[in-house]
Amino acid sequence: MSFDGSFTHAMVNELQTKLTGGRITKISEPYPHEIIMTVRAQQQNQQVLLSANPTYARIQTTEVPFQNPKVPNNFTMTLRKHLQGSFIKEIHQVDNDRVVHLHINTRNEIGDLEELVVVVEIMARHSNIILVEAHDRNIIDAIKRVGPDKNRYRTLLPGSKYVNPPHQDLLNPFQLHDFSIIEQLEHDFPNVESLATELRQTLQGLGSDTSLALAEALHQAGKPLATNYTDFWKRFATPDPVTTLSAQGKLGFAPFPYPPLETDHHFPSLSVLLDHFFQTKVQRERVREQGAQLIQVTRTELKKNRKKLKRLAQDATEATNADQYRIKGEVLMTYLQQVHPGMTSIELPNFYDNNHPLQINLKPELSPVANAQWYFKQFQKKKNAGQYITEQMQRTQAEIDYFEAIESQIELASPENLADIKTELQQAGYLKRQTKKQPRKVHVSQPERFVASDGTVILVGKNNLQNDQLTLKTADKRETWLHTQKIHGSHVIIRSFNPSDQTILEAANLAAYFSKARDSANVPVDYAPVKRVKKPNGAKPGLVHYTGQKTVYVTPDPQLVEQLRRNATHR
Repeated sequence: MSFDGSFTHAMVNELQTKLTGGRITKISEPYPHEIIMTVRAQQQNQQVLLSANPTYARIQTTEVPFQNPKVPNNFTMTLRKHLQGSFIKEIHQVDNDRVVHLHINTRNEIGDLEELVVVVEIMARHSNIILVEAHDRNIIDAIKRVGPDKNRYRTLLPGSKYVNPPHQDLLNPFQLHDFSIIEQLEHDFPNVESLATELRQTLQGLGSDTSLALAEALHQAGKPLATNYTDFWKRFATPDPVTTLSAQGKLGFAPFPYPPLETDHHFPSLSVLLDHFFQTKVQRERVREQGAQLIQVTRTELKKNRKKLKRLAQDATEATNADQYRIKGEVLMTYLQQVHPGMTSIELPNFYDNNHPLQINLKPELSPVANAQWYFKQFQKKKNAGQYITEQMQRTQAEIDYFEAIESQIELASPENLADIKTELQQAGYLKRQTKKQPRKVHVSQPERFVASDGTVILVGKNNLQNDQLTLKTADKRETWLHTQKIHGSHVIIRSFNPSDQTILEAANLAAYFSKARDSANVPVDYAPVKRVKKPNGAKPGLVHYTGQKTVYVTPDPQLVEQLRRNATHR
């Protein structure tokens, strides 16, 4: 489903329970049009995500890690100035619309108590986050400023009066007490799909999935319509968050199981549900946006080297047939008296194969002897080229393997890992530096930290520079190293000298999940002591050789990965 008004209603209930009375301690904008507020409430820190992303707009608490940009933008600085250190008074939804108000008690520059409102409008490409003075509704600033040239009805600029989004003449389903209109719709539209369409045009804040689920509930036999209606909306107060699958296999989410959709997984809260649903989806979009240049360079190099390898394979085939040139030269020298100037081809006996005469092409501008000498030269040339071609094929295949690994890392990367990949390509000369000045020391980001069921720390590298740093410098030689067998993937380190079998399996699951075999089953993962892992001289970043390994087979489990990630955030 979409993040419609009904889902917003359930989310606001969850946020009220978690955040009311909490103190805002930090404010960041890790990605464009997305704000993270750290709120200290109920003796723990909560990360509150306010997103005005046109595709993934929403409000929730989140446990997904993020990297704070070095330089905050103007809107972030405005929020910090007015909100940092203040307290959340209340959170409420406007009717059943996708508009949420966070009322915040703060003090102004002279110390007087005042109330501000953070307005989160979840409206696709019109989504916005606006800071408003509660008393006179003056706009302090907006994450997306909208001038009168773009919208005459609503100007969202500092100093303007805040105007609510255009009101829909629809009924709030949570405040409906006269069920006659619903009974009339149910009577006029006995078909579930038709009833769902009419419900969307009558009740406020219903997405297509919600209206279809309500229509199914209203048709439930054995109870009065009013009871079915009331029971349906009561479930939003006590949600059972789930991901859903449509008949076509499309993944969605809902505050509780929505028939006729198939339930995929249950989650402990709406925010955990959204973390699971959006993490991969949003991350892929951000990587595509921020890593477009890296993706282009990688694809170009792969295309060039695959084309080169194909050409070298053809040359190698010719080199293996070099003896044919020698034989033709020898046959020509043997039967020179039968070769006349100006001939373009001749058929001569082949003393290497008496049963098959040899057809020899000739260059008419050359003499018979010169033609024979040309064949001897071609023989020597191709013979000498054979070893060179073999070396070139090995190097070209190594380039292909390298860029396939880079491509896999970009596919699995989080946006903060892209900087390391960019640095690596710049160091290798595949990507030009923006400045000619060479940095004295390359700063490599930290590998991701997980914690196994028994409390053992597991580190996972997300790119070649991280992998080299983790395996060759960070890890103790007595710790355990893991990697998918003959499959591009991450280096994984278990920070234990004697890990349990369970920890090895959990680390192997991480190695398989953060590899090109993420969607495969029974993935082979090798593990060995770090001291058995060596880097060959002159090898590209991320490439190592290892010996004395053992192998386990695992099927990547995203839920286990999330559990090990949550273990790390709670320790």
